Amino acid sequence: MYLPSPEERNYEFLQWYKGDLCALAFKVLHDKQRGPLVFMRIYSGMIKPQLAVHNINGNCTERISRLLLPFADQHVEIPSLTAGNIALTVGLKHTATGDTIVSSKSSALAATRRAEREGEKKQRHNSETERLLLAGVEIPEPVFFCTIEPPSVAKQPDLDHALKCLQREDPSLKVRLDPDSGQTVLCGMGELHIDIIHDRIKREYGLETYLGPLQVAYRETILNSVRATDTLDRTLGDKRHLVTVELEAKPTETSSVVPVIEYAASISEDILKGSQEAIENGIHSACLQGPLLGSPIQDVAITLHSLMIHPGTSSTMISACVSRCVQKALKTADKQILEPLMNLEVTVTRDHLSAVLADLAQRRGSIQEIQTRQDNRVVVGFVPLAETMVGTVSLKSTCSSLRNR
Repeated sequence: MYLPSPEERNYEFLQWYKGDLCALAFKVLHDKQRGPLVFMRIYSGMIKPQLAVHNINGNCTERISRLLLPFADQHVEIPSLTAGNIALTVGLKHTATGDTIVSSKSSALAATRRAEREGEKKQRHNSETERLLLAGVEIPEPVFFCTIEPPSVAKQPDLDHALKCLQREDPSLKVRLDPDSGQTVLCGMGELHIDIIHDRIKREYGLETYLGPLQVAYRETILNSVRATDTLDRTLGDKRHLVTVELEAKPTETSSVVPVIEYAASISEDILKGSQEAIENGIHSACLQGPLLGSPIQDVAITLHSLMIHPGTSSTMISACVSRCVQKALKTADKQILEPLMNLEVTVTRDHLSAVLADLAQRRGSIQEIQTRQDNRVVVGFVPLAETMVGTVSLKSTCSSLRNR
């Protein structure tokens, strides 16, 4: 009634569904009585209660038990809803924020085939086709992290459940287990983000948790190409496990937090068939902790040049040898710490400009330009995130003291 119909928008991917259901799950809430409530925007087709739907992102089929129309905190049950509307669904246990929902797996496959045919006509790369089909939410990498602990060991399962529910609602929240200490680590987009998560765990799940000191999520990278060789030879019981690996680590031009894995032509298909998963697990585990600060490695490509495996060697030993060889290569290379930089804009009067510039200079800030806005000056630049954790208070106090003078 009040907004344009989706038929008036030229969504290119809708032509591939031919009127079948296509919807985006854009928000998840957890209700104590009804369980997960998933908000959906319907782009094509119709949605009804007791309808079995397919989640493309999760590659699973679920059934919608009830269909609700939200009016603030009141939910009205409805028999169906068409394209252009927002629905609240009950019964989807595995759907998360950003997932694409279609009527069935066969419908998704048919849409993929139509998209590929269209892509061939326009000479479009298949990766773009997949991106249009799996439209979702782009989530940046977290920039802060801290440990989180329950009040007692007995409450750890309750904390794990709460964090699992909160991650479904908020994809920018990441939770991982520290491999050395075994502690749960909370990763978020800022101090306020982590504070809100901490408060929600207390209010909604009744858990008094303890947060460790807030730390900036640094990363590491290498600056040159290096080769390394490693051999693992162990005898467990009456079985000998022998692996010899030769690989190369080099920096990549494209920014990626996931290592690019390549295989030289000398690596046979037979070797990869039985050990590719173990190789890639070893590479990924080695890149989780860099040699400088123990921060994750990014912008790195690993090329496997040689792999010799003694018959009967377990996949665990292969993974361990590859991981050790990658770590050896990373230690040998020239390394660099990467830190997140934040865009900064400070509006200040002309009298206070010099004090603000001096404060930013102390914090390793880089000034890009100084604009004039009426009687004020606008300082535009960027500053390392680590310097903003205490910088905001200091900058306020600097401006406050100048104002008092």
